[in-house]
Amino acid sequence: MAEQQSLLSFMAEQSGKLTEQTLAHIGLTFTSLFISVLIGLPLGILISRKKNLAGIVLGFAGILQTIPSIALLGFMIPLLGIGPKPAIFALFLYALLPIIRNTFTGINEVDPVVKESAKGMGMSDWQILRRVELPLAMPVLLAGIRTATVINVGVATLAAYIAAGGLGEFIFGGIALNNTNMILAGAVPAALLAILFDFILSRLQKLNLKKVKIALILFPLTLILSSFYLIPSALGSKLLAGFTPEFMGRSDGYLGLKKVYGLNIRTVVISDAVMYKAAQQKQLDVISGYSTDGRLKAYDLVVLEDDKHIFPPYYAAPVIRDDALKKYPEVERTLNILSGKINDSVMTSLNYRVDFLHETPEKVAKDFLVKNGLYKDPRPVTGGTIRLGSKIFGEQYILTNMYSMLLKGNTNLEVETKTGLGGTKICFDALTNNQIDIYPEYTGTGLLVILQPEEKLVQKLTLSKEAVYNFVQSEFEKRYQVSWLKPIGFNNTYALMMRKKQSSQIGVKTISQLKNYIR
Repeated sequence: MAEQQSLLSFMAEQSGKLTEQTLAHIGLTFTSLFISVLIGLPLGILISRKKNLAGIVLGFAGILQTIPSIALLGFMIPLLGIGPKPAIFALFLYALLPIIRNTFTGINEVDPVVKESAKGMGMSDWQILRRVELPLAMPVLLAGIRTATVINVGVATLAAYIAAGGLGEFIFGGIALNNTNMILAGAVPAALLAILFDFILSRLQKLNLKKVKIALILFPLTLILSSFYLIPSALGSKLLAGFTPEFMGRSDGYLGLKKVYGLNIRTVVISDAVMYKAAQQKQLDVISGYSTDGRLKAYDLVVLEDDKHIFPPYYAAPVIRDDALKKYPEVERTLNILSGKINDSVMTSLNYRVDFLHETPEKVAKDFLVKNGLYKDPRPVTGGTIRLGSKIFGEQYILTNMYSMLLKGNTNLEVETKTGLGGTKICFDALTNNQIDIYPEYTGTGLLVILQPEEKLVQKLTLSKEAVYNFVQSEFEKRYQVSWLKPIGFNNTYALMMRKKQSSQIGVKTISQLKNYIR
């Protein structure tokens, strides 16, 4: 197994990418904040003058903050596509409430006697606002901007899911790859940015009036300059690729593509939940994916041939803790009923029904078992409880439902399901920490993400699907007391994909041809 790398050495090794992502994070934060100030400040002033509107405006801004961040980003994609635009708009909405509220509160807290005195001196309403109310409300107003800034630094980490960049790329990649250093490389700078920006704005609150006026000129300028990262830095590439956080950091992913093929394509990091749709809508030209994904058919995509064979076998099989298997020996016999029953084309069809036709995984799983004579009505529960887990994509939901139905129909065990546990790290940690007993895993993931053997051994093993399975089976037993049951039958390997029409037009059918095309 590779030697454990320290956090500092990892960050030094990734310093170029870390700098790029930090600048992107700052750009997302301050561009959205700048827009929020431009809109939130006038709204706060307006409702301080027309108090009958205050409840409506503050209520609406409050509702926006209750929408979960991921959901809000998802709502933006159909309107604004992927990339910085939807992320900035979502962050702008989150920053509105503290800015509007604090502007309204700060102006209302100005002593009425002071305002009456200014009016008695012949000042107009505009002069009173500019020379009296805003200067006196400035500490409260800046407190609102401080709050909005800290909120946006945190929420901006989620922008990586929609190809907007930022430090979330490291965080989500680390979660998917079971890499603590990668998680911390994103989380620590994000936390430091929040502390730094809060400190700078706290000092700004304490400046005297003359200095505040200067700061009010410099602050928007800083916001504008911080958004320069939005100008594409890699203008030479003919194509744009969208890869998942996990794919970006794996030796059988983009790292392997660069090393083995010499592929150097402009990339963005994106969640696989929106990646296929982005390819269909021509927002991305190349994507990473899975060879049995039903969206291949749905979005008319084609898999590029891996002519140098960097993607190892990814045969699916249930993994179970030894203590659970010893306690419930009937589980192995039951789940092995599925062994050899699902090939690549069958799994692709099942995934298509869930991913594109939006049938429920429960229905798709039951239809398959019934069709193949494997379904039995649930037995009475007289035994213990077995807990099933899954990662957060359709294929895993389908398999977990099949396991659940088989166990209920062939044993007297109570079955609990905990689906949608995220990436490999979360699922495997849940298994080894006794939070679940079983989940479906893939031999290539077990080899490269969990076991992480030396490169020479990987190259030797991946020549044979049997060699990979035998190695992970032996090592999981030895290191973690976890058993691999019999493979289900299909190989859900990584793949690079393009729109079929585009692939035909530019004559790219293999990864080598892709590399030569963009060179």
